[in-house]
Amino acid sequence: MKPFLQKIDYYIIRKFLGTFFLAITLILSISIVFDVSEHVDDFIDSNAPLKAIVFDFYLNWIPYFANLFIGLFTFISVIFFTSKMASNSEIIGILAGGITYKRLMRPYLVAAFLIGCMSWILGNFVIPHSNIKMLDFKNEYIKGKYQNTEMNIHKQIDPGVYMYMSRYNVNTDIGHRFTLERIENNKLISKLTSQYIRWDKEKDKWTIHDYYIRDIDKNGNETLTFGKKIDTTLTILPKEFKTRVNEAEKMNLFELDDYIESQKLRGVSNLEEYLIMKHERNSGPFSTFILTIIGVALASRKSRGGIGINITLGLILSFSYIMFMQITKVFAVSGSTDPFIAVWIPNVVYSIIALLLYKRASK
Repeated sequence: MKPFLQKIDYYIIRKFLGTFFLAITLILSISIVFDVSEHVDDFIDSNAPLKAIVFDFYLNWIPYFANLFIGLFTFISVIFFTSKMASNSEIIGILAGGITYKRLMRPYLVAAFLIGCMSWILGNFVIPHSNIKMLDFKNEYIKGKYQNTEMNIHKQIDPGVYMYMSRYNVNTDIGHRFTLERIENNKLISKLTSQYIRWDKEKDKWTIHDYYIRDIDKNGNETLTFGKKIDTTLTILPKEFKTRVNEAEKMNLFELDDYIESQKLRGVSNLEEYLIMKHERNSGPFSTFILTIIGVALASRKSRGGIGINITLGLILSFSYIMFMQITKVFAVSGSTDPFIAVWIPNVVYSIIALLLYKRASK
């Protein structure tokens, strides 16, 4: 029984991965130079320490940026080394040796699988951890501290328990014009109204100021209770008002799922950006297979125009793929398309294109 991978497979995989990591290294080096030149004034103005710039920002920025364009790097690598093999008649020699075109795809798909697995692990577990330091650095030295301009905040904090604030100040941890309603069987049974609510760090509790409580019994009789100050425990913490979308980038796969579920429980409906982020972490690695097949189909035939023609065609397809993903994402953010469908539509469309190109190339 022949081994799954043979010498020719290892040769192609070595070429594939070698070109891939070389491309990533070159692009990252250039990108870091440009990024430093763009942010050097911010670093100087904020007195950012050199150690923090190198280890907290750029060391953690590298996996984030690499994974962001991992599909494009994969595609360029396939186009480049496969075109070179085709121009040197290596592809013709392999096919003439009795290896079918379908069999030729095996090492490419194995390499794409390895890159896809690396991308999935990076996106769901490694990058969220590295983003903690990177995003904290950006908030401290580039973007400034948290800002929250959200007004008229409505949240369901428990089943049948609804909270409202006219606005929340993240610097003082004070919510203004706070109300808390309890509803059973679609009937209001209690409503607390106060001037403001403040988070007490020492007690680890909320303190409600200048409040009154309106309780309604089964017969519709009302009881009013007034008070100046009362401590309470709510299933919502100050950090939840400070959560930006990029804060979700600090969450691994399981933390992001838990966060989305907790927000759904509280009646938050505007979760499209979080759902897009979740689905992108799975669809991104899958794109390595699609772009690999397209790359091989375009580059495996010797072209009269040489490598340049293949690279040009490849870049047009890959950039149209990326543009398509951005367009569908806009529809998802606006709420007109389900995030799962919006994120996966480009993969479905370009899977069909990859299949057609593969069939054409294999003839």
